[in-house]
Amino acid sequence: MKIIKLRAQRKERRKKHVRKSIFGTPDRLRLTVYRSLSNIYAQVINDVDGVTLISASSIDKEVKAKITPEMTKVQLSELVGSEVAKRALASQITKVAFDRNGYIYHGRIKALADAARKAGLEF
Repeated sequence: MKIIKLRAQRKERRKKHVRKSIFGTPDRLRLTVYRSLSNIYAQVINDVDGVTLISASSIDKEVKAKITPEMTKVQLSELVGSEVAKRALASQITKVAFDRNGYIYHGRIKALADAARKAGLEF
């Protein structure tokens, strides 16, 4: 039980470290990521107004229609990253600040970020 608490404390410390320097302004909104065991979620947030402008996840209807059974979680993350970028560009949002939300920047988080960059978002 101790190791679970220790991991949670480490994640919270990383999250606070990242959020200390990242703030979503109207010029450069914040793209934040949440990752569960089976799904991944991404949101574009304006922190000044406290409003979520755009969201995409692996449980959205548009994304779910593109999922095949043999897709890995990394490929699913790439799909969500490109979808959130497509929606952001449709709303005239081109620049974002990437908030990895305390997760280490590799694997699914990195795949989502790379796919969003490839689709046209700047961060």
